Amino acid sequence: MAVKQYPKLQETLLHEKLDNGLEVFILPKPGFTKTYATFTTRYGSIDNHFRAAGKEEVRVPDGIAHFLEHKMFEEPEGDIFSTFASQGASANAFTSFDRTVYLFSATESVEANVNTLLNFVQNPYFTDENVEKEKGIIIQEINMYCDNPDWRVYYGLIEALYSKHPVHIDIAGTAESVRSITKDMLYECYRTFYHPSNMSLFIVGGVDAEAMLERVKANQAAKTFEPAGPIERFFEPEPAEVRQRKIEIDLPVSLPKCLFGYKEEPAAASGEAAIRRELATKLMLDALLGASSPLYQELYDDNLISDSFGHEYNTGPGYAFSVIGGDTKDPDELLRRVSDAFRAAAESGIAESVFERTRRKKIGAYLRMLNSPEAIAGEFTRYRLKGGDLFAVVDLYESLTLEEINARLREHADPSRLAVSVVRGSGA
Repeated sequence: MAVKQYPKLQETLLHEKLDNGLEVFILPKPGFTKTYATFTTRYGSIDNHFRAAGKEEVRVPDGIAHFLEHKMFEEPEGDIFSTFASQGASANAFTSFDRTVYLFSATESVEANVNTLLNFVQNPYFTDENVEKEKGIIIQEINMYCDNPDWRVYYGLIEALYSKHPVHIDIAGTAESVRSITKDMLYECYRTFYHPSNMSLFIVGGVDAEAMLERVKANQAAKTFEPAGPIERFFEPEPAEVRQRKIEIDLPVSLPKCLFGYKEEPAAASGEAAIRRELATKLMLDALLGASSPLYQELYDDNLISDSFGHEYNTGPGYAFSVIGGDTKDPDELLRRVSDAFRAAAESGIAESVFERTRRKKIGAYLRMLNSPEAIAGEFTRYRLKGGDLFAVVDLYESLTLEEINARLREHADPSRLAVSVVRGSGA
């Protein structure tokens, strides 16, 4: 077992890679009553074309990772949620572009809940009947999202940005793709992506780390897993240009919704360089668009934005893009004002005082996050999948330079790679 100390953060992380390939991380938080655990597989909605070691190349329907996540909670004797509830835990799961995460939080019976988490995820139960039943549930969920303006404007932007990469496909898939999913497909994806060597377990909270690790090792030693090799993922070449400059959707909204963003060439997919680039981009966006920026205040005073206005930066295997916007009375004017601000900032550069203030703000938010087991677990897993270390983020923030931030601004804010998505109501 490896023990890594982070004196500056007063954190201690225990790590061990088990014989079956599962990576186990435990972050004890003395004095915390809540424990949070995540069991994560490096498998998301974009992984629809792959080849497992020694197998043939496979294409599967869109939405199958999300479908598989849903089905994992069903067992022969009933729903696993009731088991967690009887042990005083709250369980959930989610699927993103590049990972699927199963989780629970509890203040009691933590060891029993960790066993339950490991056991149900490592014991799939699919039948022709329960797969068919689930199709109707997920198709209903897809139809519900089709009427959700926030979801539609968000995916409208990604669809405008990307033409080939599967990131532009709804995580749940389409009604047509869901109907084509079979029990055998689910088992094939499960065997490929749910092997312990493609997964990690992270536990944070008021636990005895060494005793918990021994319990996890005993759980895994009682199970047999076939050896697994590397998984090869395939993506079609993505054109540099955006697929569509603008997408407009009509839905019954009282105020239009407008999101826009820049598509850029993804650099290193993982490692410290990738994390550094991500942090630099997020700092740059916050310096220009954050709630304390002059631009935000001007837009707010002119009633062009509300508290819904925000920004984010998404990056993963083969994709990288920003998302900016929110509710607005005038999407065209909001786009013009923000685009002009990016253009002016790219020419003049972000001021050093703004850079320093924003960096301090980012570090402060990060340190506050370390008081939340839920936030730690979510962020630790995300950074780990990118080959980074959550607890090295402060050092990276402190090492960023103003020149680096301004270089990211000029690189990212390419007007030729800007797309916009707008949801307008009948009265807009």
